[in-house]
Amino acid sequence: MVVLEDDRQIHAASGSEAGETNNSLEVIAVVKALLWLESDTQSRNAILQTDSAHVVEGWHRWLAIWRNNGWRRVNPNQRSRRRQIRDAVLWQQLDALRERNPLVSIELCKGHSGIAGHDRADLLAREAAHMASILQRNINRSASAP
Repeated sequence: MVVLEDDRQIHAASGSEAGETNNSLEVIAVVKALLWLESDTQSRNAILQTDSAHVVEGWHRWLAIWRNNGWRRVNPNQRSRRRQIRDAVLWQQLDALRERNPLVSIELCKGHSGIAGHDRADLLAREAAHMASILQRNINRSASAP
């Protein structure tokens, strides 16, 4: 996550989560961004930019539908069963943060296109993933050593 104000970086953070899917990590990143905004800049307009169409579509379209359906996917076929929503807990957390922060909006940006904040966030994410990979290799070596 990279926070810019007037093209000046005021915050940056990254991390990794073992076993999470890329889509899960994208939702986690937005949750963490909203938590940071809520704690540091409450009651200010903010625009979150992401290259994740999954998150943008969820924010603008799916959250209201899922909330109204009791956090289950509904199939138009009445006889089919309602399916669980993948990462429902994350989406519920995102929904609660969105409701508490009405001045925050989200928009899709094209990845790897020279947008300074996005390029910086991508670099931080790659560095965090690389460090997690090194750490995991070291743990595996230690576990297999006699």
